[in-house]
Amino acid sequence: QARAEAARCMACGGCSECMQCVQVCEAQAIIHDMQPEQLEVEAGAILLTPGYDPFDARLRPEYGYGRYKNVVTSLEFERMLSSSGPSGGETLRPSDNRVPQTVAWIQCVGSRDVSLGNDYCSGVCCMYAMKEALLAAEHTPGLRATIFHNDVRAFGKGFDVFYDAAAGHPGVEFQRGIVSSVKQQPGGSDLLLSVQGDDGRSLERTFELVVLSVGLRPSAGTAELAKRLGVELNRFGFCRSDPLELCRTSRDGIYSAGAFSAPMDIPETVTTAGAAAALAAELLHTARGSLVREKTYPPERDVAGEEQRIGVFVCRCGNNIAQTVDVPRVTQYARDLPGVVHAEENLHTCSVDTQRRIVEAIIEQRLNRVVVASCTPRTHEELFQGTLREAGLNKQLFEMANIRDQCSWVHYSDPAAATAKAEDLVRMSVARAATLRPFDDLQIEVDQRAIVIGGGVTGINAALSLADQGFAVALVEREPELGGVARRVRSLLQGVDARQALRQMIQRVRAHPLIELHLSATIDEFNGHVGGFRLGLSSDGGSSEVRGGAMIVATGGVESKPEEYAYGEDQRVLTQLDLEARLDDPGFARGLNEVAMIQCVGSREPQHNYCSRVCCRQAIKNAIEIKEANPAARVYILYRDIRTYGFDEVYYRKAREIGVVFVRFDPQHKPQIEVRPEGLRLRVRDEALGADIELRPDWLVLSAAIRPQPDAAQLSQLLKVPRGADGFYMEAHLKLRPLDFSSEGIFLAGLAHAPKSMAESIIQAKAAAARAATIISQPYLHRSGVISEVDQSRCVACLTCVRVCPYEVPLIDEHGAAFIEPASCQGCGICAASCPRKAIVTRHFADGQLLPEVDALLGDAACATCWEGS
Repeated sequence: QARAEAARCMACGGCSECMQCVQVCEAQAIIHDMQPEQLEVEAGAILLTPGYDPFDARLRPEYGYGRYKNVVTSLEFERMLSSSGPSGGETLRPSDNRVPQTVAWIQCVGSRDVSLGNDYCSGVCCMYAMKEALLAAEHTPGLRATIFHNDVRAFGKGFDVFYDAAAGHPGVEFQRGIVSSVKQQPGGSDLLLSVQGDDGRSLERTFELVVLSVGLRPSAGTAELAKRLGVELNRFGFCRSDPLELCRTSRDGIYSAGAFSAPMDIPETVTTAGAAAALAAELLHTARGSLVREKTYPPERDVAGEEQRIGVFVCRCGNNIAQTVDVPRVTQYARDLPGVVHAEENLHTCSVDTQRRIVEAIIEQRLNRVVVASCTPRTHEELFQGTLREAGLNKQLFEMANIRDQCSWVHYSDPAAATAKAEDLVRMSVARAATLRPFDDLQIEVDQRAIVIGGGVTGINAALSLADQGFAVALVEREPELGGVARRVRSLLQGVDARQALRQMIQRVRAHPLIELHLSATIDEFNGHVGGFRLGLSSDGGSSEVRGGAMIVATGGVESKPEEYAYGEDQRVLTQLDLEARLDDPGFARGLNEVAMIQCVGSREPQHNYCSRVCCRQAIKNAIEIKEANPAARVYILYRDIRTYGFDEVYYRKAREIGVVFVRFDPQHKPQIEVRPEGLRLRVRDEALGADIELRPDWLVLSAAIRPQPDAAQLSQLLKVPRGADGFYMEAHLKLRPLDFSSEGIFLAGLAHAPKSMAESIIQAKAAAARAATIISQPYLHRSGVISEVDQSRCVACLTCVRVCPYEVPLIDEHGAAFIEPASCQGCGICAASCPRKAIVTRHFADGQLLPEVDALLGDAACATCWEGS
């Protein structure tokens, strides 16, 4: 009754002083008489991350959102796909809860829309529509998903591969065209879509469910926030920034990140967050550490020789666990397990109050092992280990049983089985806890310098950011001058003089007292680990070495040399960078009659299935420059999809308005070039017209792909960092760790990571600098002591560990036996599991600590003999 009254109160919106909400709140989180208070915080910098709001689909009434139950937004459909959503992961029509067999996605709802003032591309909608359509088709056999689109903007790393996977799925269809209206059929709930194809033809199709791919808009309150802080916004309501400094606002000391800067997806959001942090660190580096208070812990109790006294704490997690698992029964079960002297249940074991209670219980009951049965160790193990340290216990004397993810969530429909499984997991954890032994984390001395490999725009900005944060930096470049491929770029689409910007960057590097520059340098040797790397270099001046606690790989990329369209055979066939050089001559553009540009040359093909990201913008920039210099010139851009995401969509529209002609071709029918003495002949089938056209360009310009550096494979082997199938370096996690290698202490940025623009490279450079600074800002690193160790007396140098280690840590030392550098070991345990001689043991996961869990589960006495004494 109290819950019902609380729900009524929340729906009402006005308080009737009934106090039912206070009574029903199990966490006692409601303070009914709390009064508003004003807080004043002094800060040296401000980072703005107010996020975004989804476009209100009601502003496009022709699609029927809010009027027809079976028209939903993409976010609503996302919740429908979620196992914790309203339909439990099933795709159901809101009108009748029936599984639909036909679902349509309508793209660009609230994006690329001049009528609403949203004439920008939201950047994320194409990919999330593909994801949703593919998931729906895979989850519901027979479901047919159709995506109505204009251009497919799969411009991110790995996106084109995903696009091809979606397009190749039998349940997913891509239909090029603009949906003009959605109408519900009379007497039913199905929806009739009127579609204008890009060939000018109209068609109508019926669907059972329609999903509107809504775009990103500035979040509510952003304008007021910006006004109060004196930060300027662009005409779309996002933060106004310099084209090369996306995270720097119009006011010094205030920086932006995420979708407040521009529409962007998760990897870019994470990257801009790092870049904004770097800018703040540059500003405040002289005050670094001045407000830090180091946490102190009581001395650790020596538990050696003590009788096992295990405490078990079972969490209800509110109702997250308790609604399925019989927590009191599990708690009572734990009390009767061998070695357990204390067991209790808690409402929220991770709460501050319960943490204090655990500390008190450890001290009062003289507990020397602790088991928490709650959620996942991925998020909470470190928290509970800290609790043990507060009570004077070594943190390795902790074990966790995941009875949320592995019981209440996956067996929510069978509480009895979930409870029995929870008992099994607790019994196994108690058995393992009895074997745990204390040991310390590793303490690694940090060389508080950084190494940046690559002297292009990315490397330059990474070095400058670190140096401006007060760190010494060694900048290593193999060429005799800085700048990389950016030396060939004249200007950017937004009008920035790229050459002048590059000159200023180089001048800053050469003048910075904390940057040590190594030009014409090749890397001959690499060794070390996080906190202490060393590169052996050779150059014209002889051999040298550089050292640092962190390293950034920013080796850049190169423009590919096309092998088609007569490139290299006829001087009238150029690449976009070749064209940039010719446009240096003001008379060149004025003398043109006709220019044709072909997109995706060397990109989005089976052997190089990725988007080179800058080609569309570069072609449009050069086309606009030609048309503005010579309005009479005919400029054609032959394309597959135009990918001017974000605010660059404005320039795509400008190019069309001033007369640049865009011709879409199918990759199965590429343009055909014929070289004649009197001129070039270019034939292409215009997919919109459904007819072949012939062009006679003075110049044919190829938008050539971006490729990794030719020596990327060699450097990858030397540094022991991975590359992807496309040859670019591979990050540790596409979304959550887009700048980290799996090898700790080494980071990546710029074209070494994937194709991207100059502005995007600078953002990544600063973000990588922020990641590196988290290491070299500390005199010592404390790393997990969970590492593998070799008993060299048992090793026969079979090289098994050397071959299987994904981090390439084990080596054969001067004694002819395997050696594992503790600071480099990631503690994955693959070597220990693979060693045929059992010469390698991973701390905290020895056989004698794992097999008792199996014994506890199976009750097999033979297991005990397996691990006894091992």
